[in-house]
Amino acid sequence: MRATFRKDAQRWVIPSKIADPAQVTLGVTLKLLWQYLPLQAMLFFRMGAWAHQKHIPLFPGLCQRLIYFLYGLDITIGAPIGGGLYVPHPVGTVIAPQSMGENCSVIASVTIGMRNEWKFPRIGNNVFIGAGARVLGDIQIGDDCMIGANAVVVKDVPAGATAVGIPAQVIKIREPQIPHEEGVHD
Repeated sequence: MRATFRKDAQRWVIPSKIADPAQVTLGVTLKLLWQYLPLQAMLFFRMGAWAHQKHIPLFPGLCQRLIYFLYGLDITIGAPIGGGLYVPHPVGTVIAPQSMGENCSVIASVTIGMRNEWKFPRIGNNVFIGAGARVLGDIQIGDDCMIGANAVVVKDVPAGATAVGIPAQVIKIREPQIPHEEGVHD
């Protein structure tokens, strides 16, 4: 739980970047928790997820209700969600994925959940979901995707893609960045 929450805190040290883990000291973490209510919600989420994993009764439900009551965020405690979850504006946001990778950003008033049947989205790593977007149903959102504001995503989105519109359409796919080795010339 600590390591996963530390990844969440890394997203708040420097806006729009993932800070070096060495920067996330106890003092910095306490300061961030004091300054940012959404990070407090992530702490309750991680504690609830830990309790759910350890089969501790009542505590996960209590955490889920506290998150909803205090922060306006409806997040499924039992869902496997990787570290580095960044939800800067939690009020009105629903996060109920089948699974979600690391370092995902969910901006404001987003709904991630089911559509027509009891099946939920699988979201990869480093995914950005813009304000007001809806990601619904038994779909796969690949790694490094960007979902535009107010998009309604009901079909799979390939890795590296940007999807916008209602219903969402892929408008471009970024090529994966392959680091060049030093001394190797094209």
